[in-house]
Amino acid sequence: MTPSRRGLILGAGAASLAGPASAQTNDGLALNGRFVQGGFVMGRSAPRAMVFVDGEALTTASAAGLFVVGFDRDAPPSVQLEVRSQNHVARRTLAVARGTFPSTRVNGLPQSTVEPSDPALLARIQQEIALKTEGFASRTETDDFQSGFTWPLDTYRVTSLWGSQRVLNGTPARPHFGIDLAAPTGSPIRAPANGVVTFARPGMHFEGGLTLIDHGQGLITAYLHQSRIDVLPNQRITRGDVIGRVGMTGRATGPHLCWRMKWRDRNCDPSLMVGQSAPETGYSTR
Repeated sequence: MTPSRRGLILGAGAASLAGPASAQTNDGLALNGRFVQGGFVMGRSAPRAMVFVDGEALTTASAAGLFVVGFDRDAPPSVQLEVRSQNHVARRTLAVARGTFPSTRVNGLPQSTVEPSDPALLARIQQEIALKTEGFASRTETDDFQSGFTWPLDTYRVTSLWGSQRVLNGTPARPHFGIDLAAPTGSPIRAPANGVVTFARPGMHFEGGLTLIDHGQGLITAYLHQSRIDVLPNQRITRGDVIGRVGMTGRATGPHLCWRMKWRDRNCDPSLMVGQSAPETGYSTR
């Protein structure tokens, strides 16, 4: 089955509330994005401008003046954005819509992947957490996010929405910060945007075959449960490159790709990036 990708996501939870938004005034700051919990804002400002979110300096615009900011699943209804460059300051108050996050049940998982108790396994999990943390800490000075994203699979079926509250083998778990795309084992996974591989490792306890890609300024996508990984750490990749193959390794009950996204320490919905792009115009030196 080859579903309509646009139809799938427009019918999916938070995405139904997350219509595209844009804002531009004569202060030279232009914004595009999906202003919803799990969404994002992409902006164009003065080159190398400092970007503050609710008073905290969180990122710096690229040499082209481009930046991205992610909204967490629990983002407040109002976010203060401030962009500073030399003697100029631009401010926006962004209204962030609430997402809709259903509850889903997953049964039949090995109990050791739900509530690990073996000391050796717990030690392994801690080691893997340290490795993943290093991969997610990447901050490449690029703006590969600027042209938005495509779907990483050619054919798929959405089986679990981003942000849903999960109950695993009857035990409530943390929210699911991925969107699950079911596809046959061995289906090619394609890079949805340009970037740099920051982590590529098979055999992770929870994730199985896991790859992380930095798309610039700490915007990182993750690809879980792969049966095969076709890239290496520090490899530069281009949109459409095959980075791996769909599998059911790690904590999985069937072949699928769990697609995730983080902006710094914030979990975001990667599907909201599909078809979006940074503002074409905005800042001018005149």
